[in-house]
Formats: sequence, C-alpha cells, structure tokens
Amino acid sequence: MSLVSFALRRPISLLMMVVAAALVGFLALDRMPRDIFPDLGVPVLYVAQPYGGMDPAQMEGFIVNYYEYHFLYITGIEHVESKSIQGVGLIKLQFHPGTNMAQAVAETVSYVDRARAFMPTGTVPPFVMRFDGGSVPVGDLVFSSKTKTVAELQDAALFKVRPLFATLPGGLGAAALRLEPAHHHRQLGSREAAFVQHVAGRGGAGIGRR
Repeated sequence: MSLVSFALRRPISLLMMVVAAALVGFLALDRMPRDIFPDLGVPVLYVAQPYGGMDPAQMEGFIVNYYEYHFLYITGIEHVESKSIQGVGLIKLQFHPGTNMAQAVAETVSYVDRARAFMPTGTVPPFVMRFDGGSVPVGDLVFSSKTKTVAELQDAALFKVRPLFATLPGGLGAAALRLEPAHHHRQLGSREAAFVQHVAGRGGAGIGRR
C-alpha cells in the first residue's frame, strides 16, 4: 500500500519517474548493437562426412568409428555425438565452456586427416563447421516426385537449384543431402545432449523421397 499512497500523494513525481524510465528504455534500444548473425558463443563443432553408396551400418563401422576415436584426443572436448544415415556420417563435438574454438577447429582438422588414413579408399575430406548464427539454415527445401528417381532429384538439386542459392548476396551456399529413414545414432561423453537434427539440412536443401 505504500506505493499506492506515494502515487496518490506525489502524482507528478511518479509521472516523471515513468517518463524517465521510458526515455532510458528508448535510448538503450536505439544504441543496442544489431547483428543478423550474432556470435552465439556455443562451443560446438560439426563434422559431416559424405560417402556415397554406404548404408548406415557401413558408415558407422568404416567411417564414424575412426572419427569418434580420434576426436576424444582434442583439447577441451566434453563429449562426442554421432549419427549415421545413408551415405552421410554426422559428428557433433561439444567442448567445455571457454575453449579456444580457433584452436579447436585447427585440432579437429588435423585429427580428421589422421582418421582418414584408416578409412576406405576414396574418402573425401569432410565438412568441418562451427555452430554459430551464420551456420543455422533459414529454411529447408525438400524435393519429392512420383515420376523421378532419387538420383534425378539429387542431380536437379545439385546442378540446377543449388547454383541459384549460392549466388545470393550473403548466402553461405546450399548443401544437398540424400536422406534415408534408416540411421544409427550413438553418443559418447559425460553428459547427455540432444543431437541437432537440422545439421543434416545445413544450407537449406534436403532431398528425400515420399
């Protein structure tokens, strides 16, 4: 009741306080820095390894296992998560807060090269991505057709649609992935965390069959 009594006794003072608070809010809003893709400060890296023709079990046995083993030697690593789908292996590296991410990226690339020495011939270098505002897709484009095969849809996405997105100002480029329902998921580490499903659609294009 003291606040009500103060407002009744000093209405002008209370009005000035409200106006001052509103002015401070407007000034703070006007001077607040703006960034479309802010630095989220999330100590997370993603490694996406494609290998056409391998099923999820083969991806896990011939590709992902070697990455999981070597990534545990990276400085500051907290835990490693992996997901194997048709032709693609996805690995999430979670680091402890305060980890130097530039150093973490450099170490990850070096251990990627070391792990690839144990992989089948023809394994191409993977995509190593840091999770920040610029790597989050703004949309997913899914292709489906009753008359065309998955290979034809993938060719259309890679050679007709993808170049259109790659030339947009400020665009990071679209990644076209062929996704199948079957997958293997495994997590290593000291703490459970949900795997970020949209990594498979990084860049805005996912190709599937309905």
